[in-house]
Amino acid sequence: FSIVALFGGIVAVGWFGAYLVQRKTLDVGELFSFVLYTAFIGGSIAGLSDIYSQLQRSIGASERIVEILNEPDERTANTAVRPAGVLTGHIQFHEVSFSYPTRADVPVLKSIRFDVLPGEKIALVGPSGAGKSTIISLLMRFYRPQGGFISVDGVNIEEYPLTDYRQHVGIVPQEVLLFGGSIRENIAYGKPHATEEEIIAAAKKANAWEFIESFPEGLNTLVGDRGVKLSGGQRQRVAIARAILKNPAILILDEATSSLDAKSERLVQQALENLMENRTTLVIAHRLSTIREVDRIFVIKDGRIAESGSHAQLNQLENGIYRNLLAMQAEAFM
Repeated sequence: FSIVALFGGIVAVGWFGAYLVQRKTLDVGELFSFVLYTAFIGGSIAGLSDIYSQLQRSIGASERIVEILNEPDERTANTAVRPAGVLTGHIQFHEVSFSYPTRADVPVLKSIRFDVLPGEKIALVGPSGAGKSTIISLLMRFYRPQGGFISVDGVNIEEYPLTDYRQHVGIVPQEVLLFGGSIRENIAYGKPHATEEEIIAAAKKANAWEFIESFPEGLNTLVGDRGVKLSGGQRQRVAIARAILKNPAILILDEATSSLDAKSERLVQQALENLMENRTTLVIAHRLSTIREVDRIFVIKDGRIAESGSHAQLNQLENGIYRNLLAMQAEAFM
């Protein structure tokens, strides 16, 4: 259509104009003007197709935005909502059972029960699909258990306001999500109204201040989309600084050092030790060498806690799951 509108109009004007010039009712200058005007008009008409396609894309994007805006808030409990206040981080799972909605016939957790004291450091280990990440998802209230309940400080977590409750939970994931702004904005996401001094103090505790200070723009350095301008270790330390600034009562570490080289892992591990001080910590770990110093280790298998105890205790169990996992990892590194 664009080609016909542009070139067809020029041909038509040129043909009819030549006829009029032959009959001496139109001179050559006027014919040239008409051809030029036709080219301008045809080009404008041809551009309508691009405008139409942009308009369709904008309509589609607007519809998706409206869908998000109309999405109802995450449902809270029907019981009386209690303000979270200051939590100590005492976590209890009371016979919790769960199956994902898309696989309702496959139980992921089967009446799991454990107690984590305030300030205690717990590691969750086990084969893939055992239910470690599901425990974290339930604690974060991404899902609701089908059986049993979870309590923090003796109160069912469903009774806390959702946003208020999550303010007391910090997470450092394996794949860190950074926003396409500055380092300052990404750290301050844990506490939006933090002062400059608080942000710098958090960066120093996370072993991030050294590389931040080396950048010409310092905290104002743009990290790029999803933090592509920073290395893996740098992204992890920015995420740890964010968690330190948030100062949560409950900390979740999801294999935070699995994809780092030895030097970056050492720096990140030091930062994690600073972060775990005096707060309840749950660590998901596949690399068992990183969890030797935790207070207790829960070995998850088939949705249940198969073994629990310290590293030394579990390592002494004959034919124990944890001991076998240690042996397999030792063989893999030989």
